[in-house]
Amino acid sequence: MSHGSADFSFSRPDRMINELGAEYTGEGTHFGVFSENAEAIELCLFSEDGEEETARLELPSREGSIFSGYLPGVRPGQLYGFRAHGPYDPANGHRFNPNKLLLDPYAREVSGSLHWDDALWGYDLLTGDDTTFDTRDSAAFMVKGVVQDPDFDWEGDKALARPWTETIIYEAHVRGLTMLHPDVPEALRGTYEGMASEPILDHLKKLGVSAIELLPSQFFLDDRMLLDKGLSNYWGYQTLGFFAPEPRFLRNGDLAPRAIRQFKDMVKRFHKAGIEVIMDVVYNHTAEGSEKGPTLSFRGLDNASYYMLSPENPRFSFDNTGTGNTLSVAHPMVMRMVLDSLRYWVQVMHVDGFRFDLASTLGREGHGFDREGGFFDAIRQDPILSGVKLIAEPWDIGMGGYQVGGFPHPFREWNDKFRDDVRAFWRGDEGLVGDIAQRVIGSPVQFNHSDRAATSSINFLAAHDGFTLMDTVSFNDRHNEANGEDGADGHDNNISDNMGCEGPSEDEGLNAARARRRRAMVATLMISQGVPMLLSGDEIGNSQQGNNNVYCQDNATAWIDWEAADGAFLDFCSRMIELRHQFPVLAQENFLLGKTGDNERVEVAWFQPDGREMDEELWSQAGLRVLGVLVDYSTREVFLDGGRPLFAVLNAGDGLNFALPEGSWVRMLDTARDDPFAEEPIGDGMAAISPASVCLFRPS
Repeated sequence: MSHGSADFSFSRPDRMINELGAEYTGEGTHFGVFSENAEAIELCLFSEDGEEETARLELPSREGSIFSGYLPGVRPGQLYGFRAHGPYDPANGHRFNPNKLLLDPYAREVSGSLHWDDALWGYDLLTGDDTTFDTRDSAAFMVKGVVQDPDFDWEGDKALARPWTETIIYEAHVRGLTMLHPDVPEALRGTYEGMASEPILDHLKKLGVSAIELLPSQFFLDDRMLLDKGLSNYWGYQTLGFFAPEPRFLRNGDLAPRAIRQFKDMVKRFHKAGIEVIMDVVYNHTAEGSEKGPTLSFRGLDNASYYMLSPENPRFSFDNTGTGNTLSVAHPMVMRMVLDSLRYWVQVMHVDGFRFDLASTLGREGHGFDREGGFFDAIRQDPILSGVKLIAEPWDIGMGGYQVGGFPHPFREWNDKFRDDVRAFWRGDEGLVGDIAQRVIGSPVQFNHSDRAATSSINFLAAHDGFTLMDTVSFNDRHNEANGEDGADGHDNNISDNMGCEGPSEDEGLNAARARRRRAMVATLMISQGVPMLLSGDEIGNSQQGNNNVYCQDNATAWIDWEAADGAFLDFCSRMIELRHQFPVLAQENFLLGKTGDNERVEVAWFQPDGREMDEELWSQAGLRVLGVLVDYSTREVFLDGGRPLFAVLNAGDGLNFALPEGSWVRMLDTARDDPFAEEPIGDGMAAISPASVCLFRPS
């Protein structure tokens, strides 16, 4: 079945019998891989260029469904893969085919590029019958794992561990952020090195963000159908290697260090700049697709263990993700892989946290989503993972998948209700003062339960998926024709408003109105309880020309246009972040419930322009478009700046006068004015409020 090599033979050090992946010991390398249903696993070694298979050896030890062996003399840089022997029985969920070279699920680095060929499928793709058996060898078309040297000089680097109340997240793509930046050296554009280059770090520090959230940077594939259309998988939500940095973000050149070192260098530079690194990770599915997909790793190692299969007919994949497959995180060894991967990125690569794509899938047990399920329990008890930043995208496409507010501590969650309500309120939709009030105080209906903090809501106006902030005020409809699906892809619930002209305009008045609305929206984001997140480019007015689904556009459509940067808007966003940090009352750990303290101080109160406090009748007025809010510290909060409250007015309607609460006030923000931050004492307690504006007042 397998053949050895004159240069390599296994020995069996018992101390590493349960280790998975390729672990270099200084004198050789231990290999281990899990498969519950395989009969045998072969280790395949390759030449430096990946072209020649130099050795094929059966892993000699099997214990607890872990196949393993130790090869003296195998050093860092060695390329390898696996072949798995077992039943080819699709009716029962088994798809073993030793003709297919398989990527190690624990590979720390990947070498080469995957070249799509029919030989990568375990069945005869020409017939389309996935019950047939294909005998062609796939090694020539397949990427290989690389044995890694773990040594790296971190120079004392350690986690920044910023409190959530001080966190401002910036969601960005490695290529999108850097490809068109004129000050990033051309050789570094689109790379990890470019991401942490001085021009980018200077921009982020000027803006004032505290954490960068990287779109997928684990090894992922370009879908074959996209390449056939001349497109690519730009976003990267087709992961195949959960431990390996994506190699397309490497600096070109034979002398460049390998992926793992370049990624570590990037993290170290971000940390020196005081910026945390959060990774967008995809543990809900893999790039292998449905039962009709290729055999690249998990499917060939143990399809029935790694994936959820149809209970009625295990031949078919069970799809909660819209990608064709669902990773079976409920399986103990698959959960171990996910947890091992997360710990690896924290302990070895020094990242500070994770954003989990379609996170509801991770909580799916046999009866559906379970917030007390095994994955969440494992995270909460883990001494490493429970202390890093954990953010859930709280939905998937399966039944009961929408779970905003349903995740347990210590998870924070993307709050699409904030995005939608803020967009609709500033568009002028009726009946939203109650909803906007909820968003301003951290969405307590969704999150104030189970001892969760007021920082549980990740508030955002735009994210990678959907319109940019500029496009939200410039387009009524999506314009996705370049995606090759006749403009039908992407969602159509953009809650946008072109304000009179579809797309860019030369009308100065229209452009000024669009700028005012964007300022009002960013101000709402920054004065709301919770954790703000900005989409990269929104701070400089970046547009995607109305494309709300740029997942396949690795080009100027999706890249940030730095040459067209709106410097005035960048300054505004920077000042708003500075203001949020200046007044900690805007970012509290505890929910504001309107309680009154011993000194009659009220946590939060709501007002109308005539000074009346909001009552049930006022909350129900459909035409109401203005709201005043007095924000003070929670009665459980320690006063951080003398306990000073702030008063904000959000006015999506016409200009008016607003009676401020008793006391002396100074206006420090009016988003509709040419100088939004010009301070103005309010002498008589009556403040003029501009139309379509956010105004913020402090005690004098």
